[in-house]
Amino acid sequence: MLKALVTDDRYRQYKIERDILTPAGIELVVNENGADLAELAADMDALLVNLAKVDAPVIQKLNRCKVISRYGVGYDNVDLIAARAKGISVTNVPDYCKNDSAEHTLALMLTASRRISIHDRHVRAGEWNITAGNPVYRMTGRTYGIIGYGRTGKNVHRLIKGFNFREIFVCSPSTDEQELRKNGARKADLHTLLRESDFISCHVPLNPATERMIGAKEFALMKPNAVFVNTARGKVIDETALIAALTEKRIAMAGLDVFENEPIAKDNPLRTLENVVLTDHQAWYSEESIVELKRRVAENVKAVLTGEGAASIVN
Repeated sequence: MLKALVTDDRYRQYKIERDILTPAGIELVVNENGADLAELAADMDALLVNLAKVDAPVIQKLNRCKVISRYGVGYDNVDLIAARAKGISVTNVPDYCKNDSAEHTLALMLTASRRISIHDRHVRAGEWNITAGNPVYRMTGRTYGIIGYGRTGKNVHRLIKGFNFREIFVCSPSTDEQELRKNGARKADLHTLLRESDFISCHVPLNPATERMIGAKEFALMKPNAVFVNTARGKVIDETALIAALTEKRIAMAGLDVFENEPIAKDNPLRTLENVVLTDHQAWYSEESIVELKRRVAENVKAVLTGEGAASIVN
């Protein structure tokens, strides 16, 4: 019987995966106790990977594996080159949470721009009418910048149209300018977008070209009243530069769902700053998205092992 390993036990129950894999003759094994991945995976035919690091040393020990199926959109924790050299397909689920991520982006943007979290803390402390030092600007008539125009970026664009922004800028080198104009947006390079936008959200994948693409120079270009949201990957931002920009109030607010290191350390300055809203890498999550994610991860494994061919091979 073929065997597939869940490398890190994040979900605790795998009925959805087993209902798909078992009829295809694939036994699902779960690494419940955090055993050494390289040893446990050596004789598996497939890996279902959540947050575990599947690097070259692990991949070199895979004797039978044909597919590494990633729970999620990103796959930066899997060494694609090493997998390809071993003839292993790496798959992802590129669009399962596109609506959830867009909704979470908008939730962070509204919470930050309306200072909801600040008011919540002060009201709980017994204060009232907390406006001094916390100016709020309406969205109508202002500008929004979208960095990255993949599935999530496009859905953010769809959601924000009702706010009647004066201008919507999109930074996406591969996107056709005429397509953007038809959808009521303008194509812009990154620095123009950062200079001109009052509200900015980031939706690019993490790769060598995007790692720390927004650093001190880029934050210096932003308006003092700018609100910046990141629901992409933490490492596309220079977190130290962002902390400095927030501390010195060179930008007004930020909303962050992702961080350079997760979970963030107890002594991370972001925990103490009042002008930032933090969530715990939850933009992907809804009850519906979990069901879709688990189903499609298992379907990718089944498709490769049965010779059907998965639709989302990334290497």
